Amino acid sequence: MSFTLALGAALLFGMGTWLLLQRRLSRIIIGLGLISHGANLLLVVSGRGGLPAFVNGAPSDPDRYIDPLPQAMLLTAIVISFGVTAFLLAMAWRSFVLTGDDLVEDDREDRRIAREDRAAAAASDEEVADTELGEVARRAAEQGTDPEVVTDHAFLEGSSRWVAEPTEPDDGGGGQ
Repeated sequence: MSFTLALGAALLFGMGTWLLLQRRLSRIIIGLGLISHGANLLLVVSGRGGLPAFVNGAPSDPDRYIDPLPQAMLLTAIVISFGVTAFLLAMAWRSFVLTGDDLVEDDREDRRIAREDRAAAAASDEEVADTELGEVARRAAEQGTDPEVVTDHAFLEGSSRWVAEPTEPDDGGGGQ
């Protein structure tokens, strides 16, 4: 594969991706076309050069045949990208006729749900009580003393953090 063709395919992919991220349908369709052209270019350069299988009705040297698979894949990719582009153009035209613009707007319902989720998350953050250690540290800071360090593990017994039996570290083997 030549560096120039690989760079050209990368540029087509990059520009196509940038255009796909735009908010106008016309730019999105052009971006999809550029990406499909980049894929077609990669399919073309994936095959090696050589002789056709038959020259003037006589078979060529089998070691120098051109691999026909990339060419067949290229033709298939061209037909598929043409069909997808035609479908997207029809959908964009219909959207333009209905709205008078090709701008893709955010869905109002999605924005409302996102707003409610942010409000619920903010409310739940306010409702969460400080941890036990945080309360001890706060009281110690108010009194100007160091918090007492608990060394007795019986203090944890019955809490959700208590583990009755010590666990062995997992060796990752999965066997007994």
